[in-house]
Amino acid sequence: MAWWLVFICVVVFYLLCGIKVVNQYERRVVFTLGKYSYILNPWLKFIWPIIQSSIRIDIREKAVDIPSQEAMTKDNISCNVNAVIYYRIKEEWVDRAVINVRNLDYAMTQFALTTMRNIVWQFELDELLEKREEASKRIKEIVDEKSDSWWVDVLSVELRDISIPDDLKRTIWKQAEAEREKRAKIITSEWELQSAENLKKAAEMLAKAPGALHLRTLQSINDLSSDESNTTIWMIPVEILDAVKAFGEAQKKNAEK
Repeated sequence: MAWWLVFICVVVFYLLCGIKVVNQYERRVVFTLGKYSYILNPWLKFIWPIIQSSIRIDIREKAVDIPSQEAMTKDNISCNVNAVIYYRIKEEWVDRAVINVRNLDYAMTQFALTTMRNIVWQFELDELLEKREEASKRIKEIVDEKSDSWWVDVLSVELRDISIPDDLKRTIWKQAEAEREKRAKIITSEWELQSAENLKKAAEMLAKAPGALHLRTLQSINDLSSDESNTTIWMIPVEILDAVKAFGEAQKKNAEK
């Protein structure tokens, strides 16, 4: 009787070892004596222990970090670039992702590293900083084409950080500061030119209208008189000074006679 009990326990244990729970976000690829057999979908499943084995595959979207890599730009500037690649195994071809590639994450990372260096070489540093999305798109297209044989769908590739040497950063800052000063001087000169043109037009209008200059002088004196400061400025037209000077010279000549 004890032998039958042991036999039953062994059979039950054997059957229990073959029970697998497949989650909604995963699939199991089953091999029978080392040969691919079928795919287990989500639910409570059973495989024959010893004879069959299974590999669990996560079909959710995965984010794999591409380590920082030193790369050379088109204008021969060394920079460190790192990125993140987002991909997902195609649900209907999970068996191909198991059979065709070993260690999928490592394979994706290494190929993305090589591709990233080649793409960075096609850009100058300024272009790489400004057109980061374009560089990411090129990397994605190349990696996606390669990963088709692994039955992987590359969703996106994002360049996360582009690091440059400190001395080059200072040079870029100086260049940016010089560019801002240049724009400020251009704006100031344009304002001065426009102001000068307006003053020229105003002077021409005052010269054409008789008495306009005197009226403008009186208006300026009136504006100054409304100021509460202790300093008073008297504005006298040049014509009056010339008339006073001429009168003084005439009086001097009459006195000499």
